[in-house]
Amino acid sequence: MRKWINVSCPLIMIFLLASFGFKNSVKNQEVPKSLRVNEPTFFSFPKDENFAELPVVLPPFIGNTYIGFKEAVAFKESQGKYGVVNSLGYLGKYQFGVGTLELVGIYNPNYFLLNPELQEKAFKMNIARNKWILRKDIKKYSGLKIGNSHITESGIIAAAHLAGPGNVKKYLRSLGAHDVGDEYGSSVSYYIKRFSGYDISMILPKRNARIQ
Repeated sequence: MRKWINVSCPLIMIFLLASFGFKNSVKNQEVPKSLRVNEPTFFSFPKDENFAELPVVLPPFIGNTYIGFKEAVAFKESQGKYGVVNSLGYLGKYQFGVGTLELVGIYNPNYFLLNPELQEKAFKMNIARNKWILRKDIKKYSGLKIGNSHITESGIIAAAHLAGPGNVKKYLRSLGAHDVGDEYGSSVSYYIKRFSGYDISMILPKRNARIQ
């Protein structure tokens, strides 16, 4: 039995390391430097913290409303879990980078990770901020078709959450030629198509939207 363990453990470690390397072998992407996590994010919360005890927001109806939109994005980002930190250091239900959190007025990643209400507010503020930055592009390109995707406001905003509003502008203005993504293989074009057709008009554009 001990001999089998001695042989199998190194093999298991080799397999895990190889799998991790394959997952992250996607080409070097072009998410803006200000929004990119370049090294692991450090936290001081207890390792045995029971995130299962955190309140879970369950929408009464999932459709094409804002609730449907945010829960669809959350499921893609983290399977809707508030306590998630991925291998690159992106945080929470909507997988925010520290740089993006600072743009909406959040400077304590530990507190953010343990506060579902704050995570929901941050998502709203980031939408309002991106709507303001992309207001002209939303008006100009909504209703058009680029590649095999119909352009909608919700698709544009979802793509901005992934790669930043600057890259979404480049994608739209190049008619799809400038298409970037993240380290896990999701792209601007994919988010524009996957999250099209939601009604997120309840979130109004706001210049320099921040949590007070």
